Amino acid sequence: MRRREFISLLGGAATWPLATRAQQAGKLPTIGFLGAQTASAQREWTRAFVQRLHELGWMEGRTVAIEYRWAEGRLERSAELAAELVRLKADVIVTHSAEPVLAAKRETGVIPIVFPVAADPVGNGLVASLTRPGGNATGLSLQSTDLAGKRVEILREVLPGFHRLGIIANIDAPAAVLEMREVQAAASAVGLATTVFEIRRVNDIAPAIDALKDRVEALYIVSDPLLGTNRNRVAILAVGARLPTMQGFREQVEAGGLVSYGANFPDLFRRAGDYVDKILRGAKPADLPVEQPTKFDLVVNLITARVLGLTVPPTLLARADEVIE
Repeated sequence: MRRREFISLLGGAATWPLATRAQQAGKLPTIGFLGAQTASAQREWTRAFVQRLHELGWMEGRTVAIEYRWAEGRLERSAELAAELVRLKADVIVTHSAEPVLAAKRETGVIPIVFPVAADPVGNGLVASLTRPGGNATGLSLQSTDLAGKRVEILREVLPGFHRLGIIANIDAPAAVLEMREVQAAASAVGLATTVFEIRRVNDIAPAIDALKDRVEALYIVSDPLLGTNRNRVAILAVGARLPTMQGFREQVEAGGLVSYGANFPDLFRRAGDYVDKILRGAKPADLPVEQPTKFDLVVNLITARVLGLTVPPTLLARADEVIE
């Protein structure tokens, strides 16, 4: 073989699909999956992701390996778990919410990162832009801050005439801070007074709800891994305090919250499977634009409404994607 041909062949190896290189090295291509909540709390999301991989030809344990790590709602564990996946030499890391994605980016600028859910990927520094992400991360933008005004309006439909809204947010979660500010602005625009209670850990949840129960008429729970992981606790405490809740995704209402409106998380995780497939076949994250949610759910829990003595307007029930009764 001529020297020029050899150099050309060697250079071309850098562009081989990750899956091909991994298999030639004697191991399956590896997906590092860093869940921000517990395995049980996001079971449906993970299942949707794995199912999509199966449809695309990636069979766990046969054509691809998946290494799972779970932060269990404790964002401070993100760096430690991301570092583990980097040491394992994962071919791609899948994680969600701003802090875990940022932690993964701090650990590696080489391994591709796919985020199924990120509230404001540009504002939080995950990507340079939605159309041209740059760097080693891409995925799906949740746009949760854009939905805050809609959620406030839905809550006003359920509680016509209410004036005092409580907001509970994990102040250590960057996306939660952005959404909290958007909720305050949306509430102020329609004449609602807001009281914010900032939390940082699970032990703050009960004192927050207890402190707000005599000061507000409803709660807006800003979604983040901490509150998502502890959604059963939130629901029980809110009902005990006689406070209707607005939340960001259906699993929180299935746990006993009153109403939620937001992107369908299983659908977002399913679509993340497409990103991973493309990357394992050789695509670069920098060239894959960040996409937006296309499926949104309005979910109402009539069992909780009855317990709270509320009558949900028929017009709202008619628009709901799911009514729990």
